[in-house]
Amino acid sequence: MGNVLELADVRKSFRPGFIPKKREVLTGVSFTVAAGEIFGYLGPNGAGKTTTIKCVLGLVFPDAGTVSLFGRSPLNPRSKDRLGFLPENPYFYDHLSGREFLDFYAQLSRVDKTERAGRIDRLLRLVGLERAAEQALRKYSRGMLQRIGLAQALINEPEFVILDEPLGGLDPLGRKEIRDIILGLRAAGRTVLFTSHILQDIEMICDRVAIIVGGRILSQGRLSDLVSEKILFTEITLAGVDDASLADFGDRLQTREGRTLLKVFDETRVQPLLDLVRERGGRIHALVPRTQTLEDIFVDTVARR
Repeated sequence: MGNVLELADVRKSFRPGFIPKKREVLTGVSFTVAAGEIFGYLGPNGAGKTTTIKCVLGLVFPDAGTVSLFGRSPLNPRSKDRLGFLPENPYFYDHLSGREFLDFYAQLSRVDKTERAGRIDRLLRLVGLERAAEQALRKYSRGMLQRIGLAQALINEPEFVILDEPLGGLDPLGRKEIRDIILGLRAAGRTVLFTSHILQDIEMICDRVAIIVGGRILSQGRLSDLVSEKILFTEITLAGVDDASLADFGDRLQTREGRTLLKVFDETRVQPLLDLVRERGGRIHALVPRTQTLEDIFVDTVARR
């Protein structure tokens, strides 16, 4: 199906304030986003994520390198017609209701008048704002604004959706609902690029990721290639065995209400520990092998820079 987005050695500098010397924000950024995938773009604050997105959207121009959107320049109207975007800090006309807001953007996107009302109703249902459709945006919570912003990004039924921190301000239930929407977009054959500080969410739904630090891509690839399945340690919650007998098996993290949480680094010690608990008449409440996570990779990548 090819690539929806291609960046090759993109560089961008800005002059901070009145200081003559420019500061390089992007230092040779290169990555691709394939059609039909969910691509996670990670990095600490100030790493260059939003600047990269602005280059993709044609809002700022790279000093060097190339950006290709659907095989064309980002400035080509045909490329923009196929694109949906939710910025990290969107501006809303807060005197409009949710329905009026979506209708306004539907007109800007040249959605046919005969389709407009039905499409808006579907999007309001999708983001869970049917009951707040007639409410003014100034009365929306932060999470509700994120939802209406996502609906706006989908109003033109785009093939490629770019979401800058779409999970910000949402409670756990709201985050799950937005994750499900993003997965639904992929199931419908659309492509999604999104940034997030919530690494667990990215790990749950992304096909590939890129980690940018200091304007440079330090790691990228499929999650299955980046995240090792090797067991780093095993967390065991048990009861009925005194702490002194557990000292040789691993690190005791805590003992509370008669239960002990033990971290066992040596896999060969797990079975002997289970045998000991059984012999002493104890109980195993939980046994959780811990493998490397995306957060481990992210923290390690940032620390090594």
